[in-house]
Amino acid sequence: MMSSQPNGGHANGASFGSSQSRNFAAPKSKRFSDIPSTLDIPVQGQEDEAVEIDLQDLADDPTELCSLFEMERAARTYWMTVALAYAKQNKIDYAIEVLQRGAAAMQLNNPREKLSIVTCLCWMYLWKSRDAPRVAPEGALISEAKTKEYYLQLATQNLNEASRINPAFPPLFLARGVLLLLKASLQTPSKTTATGPAGIDPEKGELLRSAIKSFDDASRVSQGKNMLAVMGKARAQFSLGKYAESLASYQDVLSKMPDLVDPDPRIGIGCCFWQLGHKEDAMHAWQRSLEINPESKVANILIGIYYLEESGRVSTDSPEFPALYKKAMTEYTQRAFKIDKNLPLTCSTFANYFLSRKQYQTVDTLAHRAIQNTDVNAIASDGWYILARKEQLSGDLERAADYYRRADDARGGMERGYLPAKFGAAQLSVIKNDMGEAKLRLEKMSQQSKTYEVMVLLGTLYAEEVFANQDSSSKEDKSAETKKAIQLLESARTAWKDPKKNLSPDSAVLLNLARLYEGEHPEKALQCLQQVEQLELDNIPESKYPEGETDQGKILTAIRKHLPPQLLNNIGCFYFQEEKYALASDFFQAALDACVRLGENGEKKEGEDENDDDTDALVTTIGFNLGRSYEAEGQLDRAVECYEGLLKRHADYTDARTRLAYLTLRRQPNEKAGPDAVAKLYQENPTDLEVRALYGWFLGKSSKKRPQNMADDPEHRHYKHTLQNYDKHDRYALVGMGNMHLLSAREMRRETEADRQKRSAVYSRAVEFFDKALQLDPKNAYAAQGIAIALVEDKKDYKNALQIFMKVRETIKDASLYVNLGHIYAELKQWSKAVESYETALSKEGKAKDAGILSCLGRTWLNRGRAERNLDGYKNALDYARKALEVAPDQLHFKFNVAFVQIQLAMLVNSLRESERTSFQLEEASDGLEAAIKALDEIAGANHPPYPKHDIEQRANMARNTQRKQLERAMASQKEYEARNQERLAKAMEIRKAELRKREEAKRRAEEAERERQEKIKRDREAIAARDRALAEARAEEERQRMEAELTTDSETGDKVKRQKKKAASSGRANRAGSENAERPARKGRAVRRKKVDRDSGDDGEEDGGGARRKRQKLTRGSAAKQDTGKFKSAEIVVDSDESDLGEGGEDALDRAEKALEKSQRRSRSTGSGGGFGSGDSGSEDGGARRSRKKGGASARKSKSARISSARAVNTDEEDEDRMDIDDDEDDRRPRRRDQSDDQDRGSPAAGGGDDDDEEAETAGATRRSGRPQRRRGIVDESDEEEVEEAAAPTPGSPGTEEGDKGPSGKADTSMVDADDDDE
Repeated sequence: MMSSQPNGGHANGASFGSSQSRNFAAPKSKRFSDIPSTLDIPVQGQEDEAVEIDLQDLADDPTELCSLFEMERAARTYWMTVALAYAKQNKIDYAIEVLQRGAAAMQLNNPREKLSIVTCLCWMYLWKSRDAPRVAPEGALISEAKTKEYYLQLATQNLNEASRINPAFPPLFLARGVLLLLKASLQTPSKTTATGPAGIDPEKGELLRSAIKSFDDASRVSQGKNMLAVMGKARAQFSLGKYAESLASYQDVLSKMPDLVDPDPRIGIGCCFWQLGHKEDAMHAWQRSLEINPESKVANILIGIYYLEESGRVSTDSPEFPALYKKAMTEYTQRAFKIDKNLPLTCSTFANYFLSRKQYQTVDTLAHRAIQNTDVNAIASDGWYILARKEQLSGDLERAADYYRRADDARGGMERGYLPAKFGAAQLSVIKNDMGEAKLRLEKMSQQSKTYEVMVLLGTLYAEEVFANQDSSSKEDKSAETKKAIQLLESARTAWKDPKKNLSPDSAVLLNLARLYEGEHPEKALQCLQQVEQLELDNIPESKYPEGETDQGKILTAIRKHLPPQLLNNIGCFYFQEEKYALASDFFQAALDACVRLGENGEKKEGEDENDDDTDALVTTIGFNLGRSYEAEGQLDRAVECYEGLLKRHADYTDARTRLAYLTLRRQPNEKAGPDAVAKLYQENPTDLEVRALYGWFLGKSSKKRPQNMADDPEHRHYKHTLQNYDKHDRYALVGMGNMHLLSAREMRRETEADRQKRSAVYSRAVEFFDKALQLDPKNAYAAQGIAIALVEDKKDYKNALQIFMKVRETIKDASLYVNLGHIYAELKQWSKAVESYETALSKEGKAKDAGILSCLGRTWLNRGRAERNLDGYKNALDYARKALEVAPDQLHFKFNVAFVQIQLAMLVNSLRESERTSFQLEEASDGLEAAIKALDEIAGANHPPYPKHDIEQRANMARNTQRKQLERAMASQKEYEARNQERLAKAMEIRKAELRKREEAKRRAEEAERERQEKIKRDREAIAARDRALAEARAEEERQRMEAELTTDSETGDKVKRQKKKAASSGRANRAGSENAERPARKGRAVRRKKVDRDSGDDGEEDGGGARRKRQKLTRGSAAKQDTGKFKSAEIVVDSDESDLGEGGEDALDRAEKALEKSQRRSRSTGSGGGFGSGDSGSEDGGARRSRKKGGASARKSKSARISSARAVNTDEEDEDRMDIDDDEDDRRPRRRDQSDDQDRGSPAAGGGDDDDEEAETAGATRRSGRPQRRRGIVDESDEEEVEEAAAPTPGSPGTEEGDKGPSGKADTSMVDADDDDE
């Protein structure tokens, strides 16, 4: 990418509508710009005469001009100028004729003069190849047709001839590159696997790489100035699929030659952006090209394709679609077609447009024109595809197949090829009903690319195969096809959710999925239908909505009548299967309303008899479904009304009569009307299998006692007659026969082995009937349930039977299924699942008070209580046994069940430990035992007891004699146990209460102690705060008084000024004036600087006569807001003087400090380290102050000066003692570094105190202070760290500290303690 922007354009060729780019003048094409308007041909032998030729109005026949040039032996340039003038007028054939005559003339004069003409002739042939047809026109001989390949061969011949004359001729490199480019574009794609990022064939890739080498050679010989060579290289890189490299090359051309418009690099930049996925940038580049050259046919058609692409991203129902499509076709594509009617890309685009308009003759012309004129295989493939679509729509399938094949081969065919052409060929196979061929083609396509259209069509083909198998008489296993169809259609359904693909949901896909899901996953089928319903609702115009209605439910009900009634009926059926009968009724009613609307529309049209028949059939079917839904809801009157209405329309509608007879029997089971209705229906329709099924069910329900011989049973005879005389494959009759055999086997004797074998044979016969029904209908759940029952009752095969029941559970919603499941779980001792199954059976319609199910629940809870020794289980069993007895009080075996459970409950309570039961439970068990004894006596006295009378009496006697006494003894022992336990509990409760009282008392005392402690802390804090405030106020007052004491009245101005110090007497030492101190520059970056040592040994008079007067250090104070009111002095700013002062004799402060240090060490060795300071005039501190100074740390040592008066020294000691306490604390918190000078300072005596000694001690102290990093308060600037580093290593001549008043310790800057004293 080029980083710089060229003048007049951008690196990517886009102006983006900037005002600056509009101010530039649009560049013009420079092609043929050097051709003059006239040409003077000199006459041979006459220098003053010439023949003038008007190059703008050349003759159509160049023979005369060529003869003139030959006679006058015109130079090469004249021949080429005239030829280029013809080319400028697009008369390429005349230009070629002129060049050929010129080449022949130059051959006679000088063969090397022929080189340029031959090269130019090569270019003309290359030009001709661009306009020549790709293939020979229909009817023309291939040998005589002048195709692109023909002109490329001529160009190759001329190029070879020029290379023989001079192979290093620079224009040949560019011509060879263009020739290779054109040859590569005409290279027929091979059907082998292509390589490279863009799937380039090896032969084509080799040609393109050779072209790149030729362009590199052309650029090299021109030293990088040949931009056409770079353009050619970019084109070759683009053809190789190297779009990023091609983009860089195009941008390089544009940056170096922004006025190049023919050819325009902006077109190439846009194409690269398009391939890289930056389509907006591509459009901007093409728009810029169009701004420069509004007549650019390529830019117009490319922008038109961009807007076509954008229109494909929005829905055809969107308001944006017409605007985008119109802009693409009328504003850009049509303009490009007007500029050049033979531009291949424009022709193919317009051919597609006219194909949608079904103007097939125009389509044929434009498509053939695109195929003939293009040198791009993809455009040729598009042309063949358009022709194939035209032939397919016209009905010529053979020609369509041929054109699809050509379109596919133009892009490589086989695994490569053109996917829409392959899809079209698959569509042709479907039209020809060759589903195998169609699926084979689509399978290959799906392996290459998971295209949406491929998935939809292939999934639909598999779905249709499954549906056809369902309707056929011979059933085959199509589970694999079903799975594949669902997978493909679900993939297509998922593609709708991708916003990038911009796909609209297809109702046909959803309907096919609903049919595929109908059997195994009805809930998914319902979801698909609901989605179709939503799509249909979205398509209803707002004009169909009811006016003024705001209730969404009513609006939905009103507009549903505009939906297809078949859809509404199917949704209602699925709701019916889910037992959502109210919703089912609503949809069935909406479907009827939709049928009425269709009927009204059909009456307005003539000749719609077939439509009326379909509507009537829909009304009949939907009306029957509505009646069934009302029937399931319990609205029997409305159901009867529906059936009667159907019979009024169609009196022979047997299904409606059957339901009416059933409802009559259901509503009047014990009256004559019900059985008579069923018998009458059977007599009128004895051959109808549905009627025969109802009559067989009626016989089974009406039989009060079945005969011992099954052959004498009327229900058995009826089913047998149906299978023998009407339909041997009637599934209801087969299942009925199986059930009859199950009932017969269940009642057979089983005492002997022969009886058991005979019984097992009857079970096997029942299984045969069930198995036959399953063969006819693999999803017949009732037949499967019969087999499971036979397995349990005959083989005791609970596990296999359980698997069968689990499979049919979703199909059979009857309570009997769950009762059977409960039986199996009870046998497998899975009590929880057994109870759950029985309770589910109870929840079914009409089974809430079923005594048999209640009795089964009681038995299950009893067995569970026995297994777990759980008293609650026995109680639940007793509750269910009593409920069963309440439902059927006349049934003695239910009464026996209650008594049996009561006896078992008494036995359990008696066997429990005293800690596991209560006396109340024993009393309940005793009462139940008495009731059981009474019930057993009554049962034993009945005429037909359920069990042998002797056994019942024996059980009653055992309860009366044995269990009653056991319970009495247990009651007595239980009461004694509970009495003892009550005493222990009372004692434990008292102990517990005492412990709780102790804990509460301890907690109260702890809370009071904590409260007192908090109050004491609060008082202490208040006292400390008051003391701190008083101490701060006292120190502030002391500081104010000290500051006032230091002020005096100026004798001249009368203002208050700071008191000046008196100069100390000279000790005989003179300040040395050294060049180092004088010339050392002052350090920058610190506001506060260390003061120089001013040790003048003479008096004021000596200053005037002893040497140059030194500048005084000037002190400036910080702002009042920054002053410290505490123990520390205010921050001060010291401004160094311009010169450094030296004493007499050239001795600086460092020398004096070293001498003073040596002298101090000698005194220390002579007097000992434990001595204190004397009381001389030096104003030294006493021993106590010295100890306080040592404890206070380095701050105290820095704050004292050795040259002040005694009175002032005493004041200073007092202030230091006050400050040492705080300094001690601060030193404890922050340890300070101690160096050798500090130790020497603390150990040096001052016994012989004189001025010289004091001066030496002060100098030594100043030297030590200058050798340590300084800390300060007050104004701090950015150079503190730098200042510390510089101060850490003292240099000769570094200034010390003059004598001064007491200074702050701790964090204070000791370099400023004497600043006030020097301020004059």
